[in-house]
Amino acid sequence: MKKTILFDLDGTLVDSGPGITKCAQYALDHFGIHEPETEKLAFFVGPPLMNTFMEHYGFSEEQAKQAVAKYRERYHKTGIFECELYPDVEEVLVTFKEKGYRTALASSKPESSCKKILEHFSILSYFDEVTGAEMNGPRNEKVDVLIEALRRMEKKPEECVLIGDTRFDAIGAAKLHMECIGVSYGYGTAEELLAEGAKVVLPSMKEVERYLVEHEN
Repeated sequence: MKKTILFDLDGTLVDSGPGITKCAQYALDHFGIHEPETEKLAFFVGPPLMNTFMEHYGFSEEQAKQAVAKYRERYHKTGIFECELYPDVEEVLVTFKEKGYRTALASSKPESSCKKILEHFSILSYFDEVTGAEMNGPRNEKVDVLIEALRRMEKKPEECVLIGDTRFDAIGAAKLHMECIGVSYGYGTAEELLAEGAKVVLPSMKEVERYLVEHEN
């Protein structure tokens, strides 16, 4: 049986760094924290926003909620489309569908934003399911998103593989004993992905396609 392929979004399918870091910069400015170089805010790409504001800036939960609200103030107007597809993404998605794989999105970004981005790049139709975080609900951590994606697709973890770019993807997959394949072109490193249980780390989406087809069950 062919595996179901779950894709992370930010740093895996789209380079969303410019929009995310500019929105983080905007939110931090509101709190009097000024970071003129958005490149230094790249750690915002991938993990849940609440976690990042608390872990990196010592925000309380209430402050983090306010920061997320400010972030979204800019994000929903401008930041959401300040991104671009990585090379070969659409071509690879087409190939997977032609070969009979089921494909789904599993992102820590709010689900509504995920759908808007996929629609913007005209690739929404390649996904059997799109699962994201809840805007103000309990589904926030990567593992929670994965559990919901599995529930919707009626799949077991061992029937799926997650493609992601950061340790948060590898950690979420490992908690469910799900295979994880890392990509090195995103916002994480090969070292951290492998340390957290990724089976292999590949340099491009074409290499992901080649690896999965070669290792087909």
